[in-house]
Amino acid sequence: MTVNDARIAPNQAPPLQDYDVFGCDDTLVEAVDRHGGRAALDGLSTLGRLAGAHRTLHWAQQANTYTPVLRTHDRYGNRIDEVEFHPAWHHLMEVAVSHGLAGAAWSGGPAAHVTRAAGFMAWSTAESGHGCPISMTYAGIAALRTDPEAAAMWEPGLKSLIYDFGLRAPAGKAGLLCGMAMTEKQGGSDVRANTTAAAPLDAEAEYLLTGHKWFCSAPMSDLFLVLAQAPEGLTCFVVPRVLPDGTRNRISLQRLKDKLGNRSNASSEIEFDGAWARRLGPEGRGVATIIEMVSMTRLDCVLGSAAIMRRAITEATHHAAHRRAFGSVLIDKPLMRNVLSDLAVESQAATALGIRLAAAFDAADPAERAFRRLGVAVGKYWVTKRAIGVAAEALECLGGNGYVEESGMPRLLREAPVNSIWEGSGNVNALDVLRALAREPESAEAFLAEAGAAQGSDSRFDAAFARLRDELTSLADLAEAEFQARRLVERLATVLQGSLLVRYAPTAVADAYCATRLAGNAGHTFGTLPAGTDTKTILHRAQPRLG
Repeated sequence: MTVNDARIAPNQAPPLQDYDVFGCDDTLVEAVDRHGGRAALDGLSTLGRLAGAHRTLHWAQQANTYTPVLRTHDRYGNRIDEVEFHPAWHHLMEVAVSHGLAGAAWSGGPAAHVTRAAGFMAWSTAESGHGCPISMTYAGIAALRTDPEAAAMWEPGLKSLIYDFGLRAPAGKAGLLCGMAMTEKQGGSDVRANTTAAAPLDAEAEYLLTGHKWFCSAPMSDLFLVLAQAPEGLTCFVVPRVLPDGTRNRISLQRLKDKLGNRSNASSEIEFDGAWARRLGPEGRGVATIIEMVSMTRLDCVLGSAAIMRRAITEATHHAAHRRAFGSVLIDKPLMRNVLSDLAVESQAATALGIRLAAAFDAADPAERAFRRLGVAVGKYWVTKRAIGVAAEALECLGGNGYVEESGMPRLLREAPVNSIWEGSGNVNALDVLRALAREPESAEAFLAEAGAAQGSDSRFDAAFARLRDELTSLADLAEAEFQARRLVERLATVLQGSLLVRYAPTAVADAYCATRLAGNAGHTFGTLPAGTDTKTILHRAQPRLG
């Protein structure tokens, strides 16, 4: 043994790096192909190789170690209200923007939203925090388009493939980012309790905003979508950080939030002191104006959670394929195979659902719009919650190694809850599902049509679908339904995921899902798949392919 050989740690997995994150995710590749994105496969593999590169993983570590710093004043005492980021953050952002993960999907093209969703998933496996401003820029265009003049002013910059950081007048920048400032400390999700006031100016659609926002995501963005109380009620506004003449808008950053996860991303409390704003949509129709934007950020919560699951199961299977214990590698141990396969089934179900939802944004069919109205809320509720359990169980697969920060697993576990909380917590999304069922019955019809397409292929699915259909038909008392809303949303989610897997996944994956999630042949934790499960096929789709 040489001196260098002696320094190689025995019985440790080799570094998981320098591989194509997209190309080795069979479920994701198949979903993109299925929904019309075949032409984008090569470009997505290029992004996938960047996501799996050692350099990128180092950026992710740096961005979460050297977190954002708020600078309220310069050396001379002038108020500047800027946030400093480590260079690694800017590298991550530059790749995301240049590969069209921000607003570029709105430029059109075949399967533009599916392609963007797949890229967002693949790239987010490397680092999740910077996905926040990327997601908001993507979703913000939906709200801007309610006002053609505002869209003409800012949309080209939001769709740009150039990342141009810094506070300057939007007209002079090569690319723009969008943030949001919706919630206030007295209301949270209840935005109608907002007290930020919007005073109209003489010019049409121009206002001055005064008030405090409890959460402003990505405060170094070029513009923000904001809810405030105008004379006729809660209204949506677009608020630039820098005015056309180059002066700073009257927005003060009070402090950055010290969050459980998502630490690479800056979230702040801000104060408006007569900040100039442009109204989007009619006064009093703020929620209606942003509803499509909220749907798209919820989609990204699904995609981001699916990415966390995929990264977690990739790390777990990679470790288990190399770590030896009690005479063989862990992945050959029957109980470990059960755990890993169960996690892989959950991950693959989340991926299939996320891309299916993205496909609904590419379609002009009214039935697809009705489907996504219900499907996005259902997926947001379910997938974001399942990601937390998947991250925790995958961490445990690495044992003590997984509990150590340098493994990256603790960051995944801290990151997972954010998608469940942001853009409406579990209860908010469950109640939104009830509202959709009550006010937009066509959404239930479209949902059942999509899920029901798998009928006749698996008796367990057929039984679960029939129960769900009967339950929706008999749903009358919404007050009583609220108490049971989470149970209903779970059934909606598992039936829809089951339908997608029965139709499109290998038999082994669909069979395991139907047996456990639909027929109840499982315990209360991951790793309780029934005897006879084809773990070989399931795990083959879950393991990374290096080299």
